[in-house]
Amino acid sequence: MSPPPRTRAIRTAPVPGAAPAPSAPSTPSTHSALGGPGSWAAVSWAARTLRALRAVPGGHWDLVLAGGFLLLMAVERTGAADGLHGGLPLALALSTAVAAPLAVRRTRPLAGYLVGAAALSVEALFVLPSPVSPYADLVGLYSLGLYAPRRRAWCGPFAALLGMAAYFADLGHDYPVVPAGVLFLWLLGWAFGYGTARRAEEREAARWRLRREVVAEERARLARELHDSVGHTLNVVLVQAGAARRLLDRDPERTRELLSGMEHTGRDALDDLDRVLGLLRRGGDGEYGDGDDGDDEGAAPQPGLADLERLAERLGRAGPRVRVRIDPAARRVPRSLDVSAYRIVQEALTNTVKHAGARTVEVTVRCAGGRLAVEVRDDGRGAPAGYTPGRGLLGVAERVSMLGGRVEHGPIGSDGPGAPEGPGGPGGFRLRAELPVP
Repeated sequence: MSPPPRTRAIRTAPVPGAAPAPSAPSTPSTHSALGGPGSWAAVSWAARTLRALRAVPGGHWDLVLAGGFLLLMAVERTGAADGLHGGLPLALALSTAVAAPLAVRRTRPLAGYLVGAAALSVEALFVLPSPVSPYADLVGLYSLGLYAPRRRAWCGPFAALLGMAAYFADLGHDYPVVPAGVLFLWLLGWAFGYGTARRAEEREAARWRLRREVVAEERARLARELHDSVGHTLNVVLVQAGAARRLLDRDPERTRELLSGMEHTGRDALDDLDRVLGLLRRGGDGEYGDGDDGDDEGAAPQPGLADLERLAERLGRAGPRVRVRIDPAARRVPRSLDVSAYRIVQEALTNTVKHAGARTVEVTVRCAGGRLAVEVRDDGRGAPAGYTPGRGLLGVAERVSMLGGRVEHGPIGSDGPGAPEGPGGPGGFRLRAELPVP
């Protein structure tokens, strides 16, 4: 038995001019699933149509609604013209009076509903009850609960009760359950509109309350920024100016240094003022944002712990001698804590210049145990027992509270027996703040 013959593939060259075999057409479902041009065109058309419909004023839709009800009632009244009491013209006039108020259901909901309900009652009593007119009355009652003010909206249930009594005056004794069911349905429609309107009012009131709170917080923040930066620098300028006036005749060289310091201090004040005004103009982010340094583009950057040495040098030109000790670990805290610690020290030094009459001030910043501790001590005359914190200390308390920390301040002697003395001896004032490090 001989083996079967081997098959050999034969390569054929394409016939010149022959068109390739057409591929199997894709099914419509596959084409749509792949997002073909037809499906994208349909989606785009639907989106454009939806935007166009949303752009139409609500009053225009109300005109369409009123016209649609009037057309349906006119067709029904014409078909039942033989059984109408009073003739077709009167029936059409009453149908117009029932449908037309729907055109003003947003602007005049109470007046429109009363007119429509009265026309429906007259139609039921003297012409012939229409199967279409009651639904126009239901839309009007719903609109009354939705668009009317709270007090006027409550007229709806009473008007609906009177209208139902007139509409079922000749039929209620035969079918007593029908009027009760219809009245319940009508009151349910009114309640749905009324509840929707009240929920919208509550949401709007909540939005306004939130907006007022945000505005108040922003105003307080900007006021604190102005007080911390501009207020401090102006106090330093005043101290330097007083020292320059006293040394003008005795030490011209020292006076020249003080005047130069005033110039640099004034420039710093202008930079801070420009930054705060930038926050007002551009609605800049707060300095407490996560991972945000709080600086606005084009404005002076916010100072931090690295600037305390310059702050101490500027203050020491005409005021007390300031010693600054900063833990190296404190220089690696987040930017929000860095800025806040600087502002706390700045406010404490401002109070020292204004009130303490101190010769020496010690500033200590440490970071340990997940907390950043800032302490400012001076050897001035301190503060009397039972003193009331001013705007600056209240601003420090607000700043520390926003960061979840705590602050304490008072005369050195108020710390109790055995409390450490100020840097230059007994007395003085101490401010200590602790801020949690995230």
